[in-house]
Amino acid sequence: MTARVGVITFPGTLDDRDTQRAVRIAGLEPVPLWHRDKDLKQVDAVVLPGGFSYGDYLRAGAISRFSPVMETVIEQARGGMPVLGICNGFQVLTETHLLPGAMLRNNHLHFICRDQKLRVENADTAWTSDYEAGQEISVPLKNIDGRYVADEHTLDELEAEGRVAFRYLDGNPNGSLRDIAGITNAAGNVVGLMPHPEHAVEPGVGTGRTDGLGFFTSILKRLVSAS
Repeated sequence: MTARVGVITFPGTLDDRDTQRAVRIAGLEPVPLWHRDKDLKQVDAVVLPGGFSYGDYLRAGAISRFSPVMETVIEQARGGMPVLGICNGFQVLTETHLLPGAMLRNNHLHFICRDQKLRVENADTAWTSDYEAGQEISVPLKNIDGRYVADEHTLDELEAEGRVAFRYLDGNPNGSLRDIAGITNAAGNVVGLMPHPEHAVEPGVGTGRTDGLGFFTSILKRLVSAS
């Protein structure tokens, strides 16, 4: 049976279809999930895609955190279900406290949209096992609230426990502390990052690179090995 990955749509989500396509290309079955429904439809993993949920009113991800579907996602994630948050999805994960820290307005106060070089720091999570630690990849980045911040104790803890998953290379695009582009929880099943791997999964489309496909093939292997 094909592993099933749920992709949640909130009002204002933009990249749900792209994410579903990336899931499908990797050999998984994408399952659309609506934010008002608590039922995850027996999926094996969940992706919170990018966009501007609820128009980023109040604070990016702050309203989505209280959507009915997130009650179930939080419970399942704490029980070990793999969850990936991309851009706005990363913001939602920090709002739910599934991941520590917060996302603030870019330090230059402008929306940024460009290909971004990253270094893979942790290749042992459910979403990064198809990469190698130290590997450099390039995927699109597009955000205005992308500056990752946390107190010094939390940052030191993330570094000491190897929970920085990705770091920006060739210049910090938004002022994120310690050049952090993505992090993981202690168990390695929850990962959040600001860049968009779903936009780099097909040759000749978008960037023309496939550097982002490893996120989705990683979770395929994790789910197959667990079945």
